[in-house]
Amino acid sequence: MKNKTETIAAKATPPGRGGVGIIRVSGPMVLSITHEILGKSIKARIVNSSNFFSTDKKIIDQGLAIYFSAPQSFTGEDVLELHGHGGQVVMDLLLQRVLDLGARLAKPGEFIERGFLNHKLDLIQVEAVADLINASSSQAAQNAARSLQGEFSKKINKLVADLIDIRVSIEAAIDFVEEEEVEKTIPNDFERKICDVLGQIKELKNKSKQGILLRDGINVVITGDTNAGKSSLLNCFSGQDTAIVTDIPGTTRDVLHVWTQLDGLPLNLLDTAGFNDKPDLIEVEGIRRAWEEIKKADHVLLMIDGDVNRNRNSMELSSAVLKEIPDNCHLTVLYNKIDLTGEPEKISKEGGINTVYLSAQTGQGIDLLKEHLKDKAGFCTIEDGFSARVRHLDALDKAEKYLENINNDLLVSSKIEIIAQELNNAQMVLGEITGEVTPDDLLGKIFSEFCVGK
Repeated sequence: MKNKTETIAAKATPPGRGGVGIIRVSGPMVLSITHEILGKSIKARIVNSSNFFSTDKKIIDQGLAIYFSAPQSFTGEDVLELHGHGGQVVMDLLLQRVLDLGARLAKPGEFIERGFLNHKLDLIQVEAVADLINASSSQAAQNAARSLQGEFSKKINKLVADLIDIRVSIEAAIDFVEEEEVEKTIPNDFERKICDVLGQIKELKNKSKQGILLRDGINVVITGDTNAGKSSLLNCFSGQDTAIVTDIPGTTRDVLHVWTQLDGLPLNLLDTAGFNDKPDLIEVEGIRRAWEEIKKADHVLLMIDGDVNRNRNSMELSSAVLKEIPDNCHLTVLYNKIDLTGEPEKISKEGGINTVYLSAQTGQGIDLLKEHLKDKAGFCTIEDGFSARVRHLDALDKAEKYLENINNDLLVSSKIEIIAQELNNAQMVLGEITGEVTPDDLLGKIFSEFCVGK
């Protein structure tokens, strides 16, 4: 953990030119720094118009100063915000003045880390701040805002409280039988309470999966032979001429990325170099990069020229791709150019492989493909969702397994001490979600995601 006795400072606004730039200061030297820069003392939580003075009492800038007294601040410490004009030079001069007065430059995420250490917010809320800043859709932003307001934390805390209640009854039984030398018995309502907690965990897991999808989105790779229509499909999704489309084979040489949304689901769509029996040197590198992206994809779209491959076998055409994609990756074959073949738009399963008939040129079947992608991702709209991460889901999975161990095996043999330990294990992993029980290396990773001024 950082030394909380030090005063830290940083720019809280992005570098460059803008109407307003903010310098944020936190720590025990805030009052003295405030007096030196403003030439006066100011009251807490009142916006003050003031000049900002250099060491020789020259005016660096003119703006607004706000002082937040501990513990009523974002970090839980004394905090000063100087709102000046957002020019690079004036911000640099103002920050340097603060540093000369005894503060040091903050590390990435150090302000919000101090807020966490001073119990102003828990780890879920810390991560929600980052998710709100980086939200790629309005739904993701709403979910992050709910997590920041403590909606997710309340549900986790409720689970922990329920587990503590169950543990108390079990451990009281252990203590009682040791004193009275009677047979150990499990409380009558124990199984019902365990089942209730398991139900809450399952509900949270479902919402967490949706939160992760809204935060991270899915990576979808378009692959296939040259001139199959891959770039046309990319342009169809992006709504603009992102990729060059010609009749010349091998037009796409590198990987092209387009970020878009499917009803709020972030979609990273990648167009790759087409497979070619006689590639030139540039195409060889493009094909190598295509295979690399396929190996990392969440969903692979294998584009087939339906006009050329009228006598086709989905399994045979996709066999090479199937060998390379990860186990958790979905593969869908796209039979393109139905505007030329006269086939209807449809989704079918051929040789065990999902197949969509479409035309990237006319847009036929594109809506079917979009719904198919959402379905395979497991995406659905939840009104009261929240922002979540993979680590949250992992912790919920572990807690669920500990409780299922009790239901499946331990109740049969009535091993009451082991039951108590499994309850403790479940409580501990849930505590990792909010940060009540968290390794320092995880904290370091989370706070390093933030910019210096946060």
